[in-house]
Amino acid sequence: MEYKARGIPVHYVEHGEGAPLLVLHGAGVDHREMVGAMEPIFTGVADCRRLYPDLPGMGRTPAGTLDSADDVLDLLLAFVDGVIGDGKFRLIGHSAGAYYARAVAGRRPEQVTGLALICPLGENVRNLPAHQVLHSSVDPRETLGPAEESVFRDYFVVQTQSMLERYTQYIVPALGLVDEKGLERIGQHWLFSSSPEAGPPYSSPVLIVTGRQDSTVGYAGQWDLLEHYPRATFAVLDRAGHALPHEQPGLIKALITEWLDRVREHRAGTGL
Repeated sequence: MEYKARGIPVHYVEHGEGAPLLVLHGAGVDHREMVGAMEPIFTGVADCRRLYPDLPGMGRTPAGTLDSADDVLDLLLAFVDGVIGDGKFRLIGHSAGAYYARAVAGRRPEQVTGLALICPLGENVRNLPAHQVLHSSVDPRETLGPAEESVFRDYFVVQTQSMLERYTQYIVPALGLVDEKGLERIGQHWLFSSSPEAGPPYSSPVLIVTGRQDSTVGYAGQWDLLEHYPRATFAVLDRAGHALPHEQPGLIKALITEWLDRVREHRAGTGL
């Protein structure tokens, strides 16, 4: 499916019907990674319309002339207006997608009824652990080329046949679709002109999940977000790096399911 937002055709897929849930992927991939990680969570879940767009410069959404995080945020808000409308929706983001999700919730706090941040990129990265492979029982050289193998080894701290299959199915197809120049241009201005947490505290339920072995964004700096999110659950998962949604599927399912329950309860109690 496609929706033209601010002149850019945004490719997206959707699954299910009912209350909208917008899911934003990280950098260097496309919607397929989060579809692969999230859809098993929603098996049998009613009243949930999941929307997975390709972010600019990735998948089938071009970067166009966008050259800053502010530009991407404006595009996402236009996408929300056109595809979701002015109704309420929930929001999940991974990595850079979580960075944009924070900004969307900051701009539309009354519209976003719940926010889940997985391995969120942030402004205050600190105590970044070195990349450490905790378990390896597969040789990716048997199925991957050198470039793909390098990404796999750097991304996963749990390197098993199951993780290799997830990588091959949900990540590898997107690697060749990245507009490197477009992402580099946007990345030169990756800080928002105004912090996503510049406004009043966000009062709806929040989930923040980090990986103890995440050598990309870490797990310590995200703690600084808690003051802005008084209804937040904060979790640090062992045996998980930046590929946490793949490496800890059982725990992420339990945490997302509990967060969805809190969102429903909060909406029922407040009438939002």
